[in-house]
Amino acid sequence: MFQATPIVIDARGHLLGRLASIVAKELLCGQKVVLVRCEEICVTGSLLRNKVKWTHYRRKRHLTNPKKGPYHFRSPARMFYRVVRGMLPHKLARGQAALSRLSCFEGIPAPWDKKERVVVPEALRVLRLAPQRKFTVLKTLAHEVGWKHKELIERLENKRKLEAQAFHEKKKAAKAQRRAAVKAVDLSEVNEVLEEAGFGEIEGLSKADAAAAAPAIAAAEEAAPAEGEAGGEAAAGGDY
Repeated sequence: MFQATPIVIDARGHLLGRLASIVAKELLCGQKVVLVRCEEICVTGSLLRNKVKWTHYRRKRHLTNPKKGPYHFRSPARMFYRVVRGMLPHKLARGQAALSRLSCFEGIPAPWDKKERVVVPEALRVLRLAPQRKFTVLKTLAHEVGWKHKELIERLENKRKLEAQAFHEKKKAAKAQRRAAVKAVDLSEVNEVLEEAGFGEIEGLSKADAAAAAPAIAAAEEAAPAEGEAGGEAAAGGDY
């Protein structure tokens, strides 16, 4: 489904190929996609098997000038970027435009740490890989082949999780305090007036909301007798 704002996907625990294929289709449809925690993506197969495959891939180089490519990315985010690129017509304008809609990050940097994150059930390892099968976490493979920022990302992620936990506890305490305050409000007088006017009781109304509703209730009280008198006069006029 297309949406104007970017979709933020938490890549932790997803399978590399399945996630890349789904993201590639979304990019071709015009959707902007942001992937965070790319270092937690899983690759099927043991670490030894994936290191052997990487060694064969590492040998692919330009015959006379390696600076011309291919470039062997060691960052987990760039590894995923290259997998998605292989699923797009990246040499055509359509593929280049689709690739420009993709953003990949290790960890969860700002401002994406404050955004709602989603997962892709069709690519989750726990749903798509048999329990007895071996798998490799991408950050482990990247560290083995030359990525130098594994410890830094882990340190920043631990710091972010502590801040997020503190924010959650503060928000939970504020909600509990509000529920207690709402429960302690005495609405007996307001409910009596509403019952006389033909309305039900107000449950869980805060003091501020009750104060805001007081003028409307008072106006309803004044209008009710006036309407009754006008109705009596009209009835009397009808008799004559």
